[in-house]
Amino acid sequence: MAKKVLIVDDSALVRKQLSDIIAILDFEIETAKNGQEALNKAIETQYDVITMDINMPVMDGIEAVKQIMQVKPTAILMISSLTTEDADITMDALDLGAIDYIAKPGTMNVGKRENREDILEKVKSLSCISPRRLKRRAAKPVLRERKRVESILKNKSSSLDITKVVLIGSSTGGPGLIEQICAAIPMNYKYPICIVQHMPEQFTSAFAQRLNRASLVNVLESSQNMELCPGNIYLARGGVHMNFAKKVSGKVVIREDKDKGENFFQPSVNNMMQSAVETFGGENLIGVILTGIGDDGADAMVRIKNEGGYTLGESEESCTVYGMPKEAYDRGGIMEQLDFIQILKKIATLK
Repeated sequence: MAKKVLIVDDSALVRKQLSDIIAILDFEIETAKNGQEALNKAIETQYDVITMDINMPVMDGIEAVKQIMQVKPTAILMISSLTTEDADITMDALDLGAIDYIAKPGTMNVGKRENREDILEKVKSLSCISPRRLKRRAAKPVLRERKRVESILKNKSSSLDITKVVLIGSSTGGPGLIEQICAAIPMNYKYPICIVQHMPEQFTSAFAQRLNRASLVNVLESSQNMELCPGNIYLARGGVHMNFAKKVSGKVVIREDKDKGENFFQPSVNNMMQSAVETFGGENLIGVILTGIGDDGADAMVRIKNEGGYTLGESEESCTVYGMPKEAYDRGGIMEQLDFIQILKKIATLK
């Protein structure tokens, strides 16, 4: 039986563009012009994937996601223009249960091979997510902002104090997990945490601000020559790789690399982790791979493990998409494969 996709957008052109791309998968395709029409159709039909626009008449995409996830949990892929405003709204949609997002046709070159492949890969992967996992996402609590203590805003530590570094990579299904990790890190945490979450540049700035509001420690979007300090969380800026370099003084700073290289993603988990091994030595690293499509980070996790580091991968049972952790596990790069809650506890209580 063919899988079913519902494309929701008030633009006839966008509906046609996405329909033409997704038709390659031989899925049954239906369309809706607004959120209310999408909700009505979703109640009547169990779709495998819904692509959801944000700004629409009658009912917008955010309200539609909220109601659909309450009455008929479905794998929802947000369609977002690459603006800071839409980035914030898209993050709200992910909080409500949407799984991932794609760039809105018109803000990208739809005919470009990489963009078409991204849409196809995400629709195909989301169509395989079990209803049980979708119900679990729908029940996920939304994090509230945590009260920050003024003294922590003045981090006096230095990169010369680093003994270990926590490296985290995630993709599809990851933003909500990253929020939970940032909210769980206690004050006076001993180690820097470096995160690559696959998303474009306009999104990482908004995401870092959101994470900072939810965290008791400082969460910073990475930038060129930013010093790495214990007790801070660094989110890799979209559009560049987050690498590391040791200065003559011994201090460690972030070096941004604009050369995409052979990586499909930029920033790349693999790129960050390989650079960390070169800078800190594998034995001083804790590598973590969470939910996501593809194999980014798998080879670097093998290297970290082989060079004396500690590696964790999210379990298939826990993952929204068991892609990146599976590749790392199959290649021998995972020392412990655990459900996300167990990984969260290990990171937060690391001694």
